[in-house]
Amino acid sequence: MGLQPMRVDWVASPPPGAYPRRRLAPPPRPYGGPPSYPVPPRWGFPLLAWRWPTSVATDARPADSVDRVQGAARTASHLLWLAGLASLWAAGSEVWRYVLLLLSRHGALEAGTVSVSDAMVRASSTVALVVAAAGLVFTLLWLRRARHAAATAAGYAPSRSDGEVLAGVLVPGLNLVVPGSVVAELEHAALRLPADARPRPSRLVRWWWGLWAGAVLFSAGTVLWSFRSSVQALADGVLLHAVADLLAAAVAVLTALLVRRITGLLLPVPAGALRRMRVVGVKDAPEPLLRPVRASGSPR
Repeated sequence: MGLQPMRVDWVASPPPGAYPRRRLAPPPRPYGGPPSYPVPPRWGFPLLAWRWPTSVATDARPADSVDRVQGAARTASHLLWLAGLASLWAAGSEVWRYVLLLLSRHGALEAGTVSVSDAMVRASSTVALVVAAAGLVFTLLWLRRARHAAATAAGYAPSRSDGEVLAGVLVPGLNLVVPGSVVAELEHAALRLPADARPRPSRLVRWWWGLWAGAVLFSAGTVLWSFRSSVQALADGVLLHAVADLLAAAVAVLTALLVRRITGLLLPVPAGALRRMRVVGVKDAPEPLLRPVRASGSPR
């Protein structure tokens, strides 16, 4: 007979010390009652009212955070609305001057009426120019912070640097094209759209772009018209200044609305979803325990 093969089973076992020994968990300690302190504890939550997490200040936040964009937007919006009101005042002063010019064809006017009209034109023009310049400065500051915040949210850098944007706003000729393009790109980034997609400006941006370019061109034409010295040219120049002031007021108001919309797009939570919370009333609540009133000067 032949020999049968022997079956061998191999068993692998780890060598000694391959695995650390398990430490037995200590037995649970019995409950000893609530904690007690020899002195009142000094730890706890800060004495702050409840706020949305996005509005709580931190020590390390980016230089152009949404909070800073909101602050610049509020200042710029207030100045833009004030510039719009001042421009309407200037337009009304110019219209009143034109009415006085029409009345002067039939006779001489009182010196006091003419003096008041001239003073109103000078004062309103000066106030409108100063407030508009301040509004432009703070709007550019908001634009810088909004572009950087939108780039952080979208994940890609803007196509133009801050110096190129400033030159595009101030240099004649470029300020007809560059501002609208910059605002369209900012809206595109604020909507978190991809970088390779073509920006499609909204209706508000298109209206603002067209009104901005029209106001710049009309203002330049009004300045050139003022070099004419004929009587009819001077009278027509009064009407041109009134229309230019009305266009400036429309641009200021529309810019304030645009600043508000784009700032709302940069918020992590839609502004319409935020609601102010307040306690209206408490029902079926037990009466609070009041501490007895201690007489003044009595020992504690």
